[in-house]
Amino acid sequence: MPPTRESAELKLQPLPHAGRSLAEQVISEVRRAVHTGAMLPGRLYSVYQVAEQLNVSRSPVREALLRLADAGLVQVERNRGFRVVLPHPREIVEIFGVRLALELPAVRRVAARGQAELAGSLRATMDEMAAAVGAGDEELFFHLDQTLHDHILVAAGNSRARAIVGGLRDTMRILGSSTDDRSRTLRQVHEEHEPIVAAVVAADAGAAVRAMRAHLTSTGLILARQAARAQGEPVEVDALWASIVDEP
Repeated sequence: MPPTRESAELKLQPLPHAGRSLAEQVISEVRRAVHTGAMLPGRLYSVYQVAEQLNVSRSPVREALLRLADAGLVQVERNRGFRVVLPHPREIVEIFGVRLALELPAVRRVAARGQAELAGSLRATMDEMAAAVGAGDEELFFHLDQTLHDHILVAAGNSRARAIVGGLRDTMRILGSSTDDRSRTLRQVHEEHEPIVAAVVAADAGAAVRAMRAHLTSTGLILARQAARAQGEPVEVDALWASIVDEP
């Protein structure tokens, strides 16, 4: 499809074609373009134009768009192109509601067992996260953040829960939702994980659950509020959270 008039001003940088898969690179570039304003929500863009500007074939662009559509960041229009769709605060709240439902029982289970091997893995990951904070390496930091949560889910022994949480985290990553840019620094995010790890190391199941709940609740509320501000949505995020997540 040739470029349309409404997408004629799109300016993207050619991809380096090294390291990650081309589809992953396209996802990153689309996210970057959305965040910088190079791509505007609601405007129609063509696969042809994106592929041409990124200097890739249309296949990795189509693959990337399917993944972005699954995550809810774009809406694909058959034989026309795609439009950027910003995530609604409700989507984010629902994602964190599911994470809380799965990760709280997981951290309770592993903390109650007092596993020395897990404690060592969590401490090592926290040290790596601290190093990433010092280096200002956001991409590595959030990869390690995911690794830390994954250690707990693996130790809990429920592979289905692990897969679901992994998919939800991948959705948030593709959406590009991050709390370090305005509301929290990387160091503060790192510090939120410390009481979780300390409780697991101490085999204190109750403290582990409280710390995990506080961390996920803080993160979910921040991201939902950011989404509401970005869209200008008149959403009362605290009330939305209470209606979907909080226990009666």
